Amino acid sequence: MVPMDRLLQIVRRFEFLEARLSAGAAPAEIAALSREYAELKPVVAEISAYRTALEDLAEAEAMLADPEMRALAEDEIPALRARIPGMEQALRLALLPKDAADARPAILEIRPGTGGEEAALFAGDLLRMYQRYAEGQGWRFELLDLAPSELGGIREATARVEGEGAFARLKYESGVHRVQRVPETEAQGRIHTSAATVAVLPEAEEVDLEIPASDIRIDTMRSSGAGGQHVNTTDSAVRITHLPTGIIVTSSEKSQHRNREIAMQVLRARLYDLERQRLAEARSADRKAQVGSGDRSERIRTYNFPQGRMTDHRINLTLYALPQIMAGELAEVISALTAHDQAARLAEMEA
Repeated sequence: MVPMDRLLQIVRRFEFLEARLSAGAAPAEIAALSREYAELKPVVAEISAYRTALEDLAEAEAMLADPEMRALAEDEIPALRARIPGMEQALRLALLPKDAADARPAILEIRPGTGGEEAALFAGDLLRMYQRYAEGQGWRFELLDLAPSELGGIREATARVEGEGAFARLKYESGVHRVQRVPETEAQGRIHTSAATVAVLPEAEEVDLEIPASDIRIDTMRSSGAGGQHVNTTDSAVRITHLPTGIIVTSSEKSQHRNREIAMQVLRARLYDLERQRLAEARSADRKAQVGSGDRSERIRTYNFPQGRMTDHRINLTLYALPQIMAGELAEVISALTAHDQAARLAEMEA
């Protein structure tokens, strides 16, 4: 059973928010109240349906004592009893503590790992996969920084993904992605294994953390290009070093002002993510067993091209739909990861 007093507290809070917004809240409060109201609205709808089902069941069970209504009650009771456990489970999930970062845009960073040029090509494939997935979700995908490799792959890429549920859905992608295939550079047709690293960070705002000017060093440098007319002849590229942590962020777009903005945006996201990880580790010793841990060193997935197979090692999920997945059809994978993470957190909370 879901604790009824907890459900009543949520309904009362929702009614308070509704009345506060209707009465005309102070401008400084409106954004926070509206956000909380929007988060609670679907939960309150679930609570209302659950309470109605319980009332209907109680009425049907009372009708068993009436000979004229008994047959009708006997028809209704099994259906109601079958529905209520599913509604209770949905409520338990709705009552799980929310990740405050879930509603934020995501900063996506992709880098090649072991495997040389083949790893760089695979990193480029992953970037396109996520871009197509974002476009399919109706999200905005903005490439902040891109360092191409000689054969068309990438040495490093940073993108900003904005849209409803962007970080909530993409956060499970952090980790090492391994590929097994015959590289374009392989003349003998042998299968090689290489890897790329994906980091998904919640975007941080300036109000989330203060970065003193004394904690950073900003260097300008000449951007590298493809040669010829594309070589940047001005010192527009920016490198920011966060001295306390040693984190280095670079951006090499055409505008030095824009590069500073991008580099600070990515630095804030990395520092904010470090603090989130520190707090998560303090809260749960089992964090690394959860699929949303964001451990960059963990091998999370293998893409086997000869067999057309993708395997997510965290949840033992194997799908023989690799072409579709590489084309951005990630919904089934991410939904399975979300469900696994919810089940683990629910078990931890109920324990």
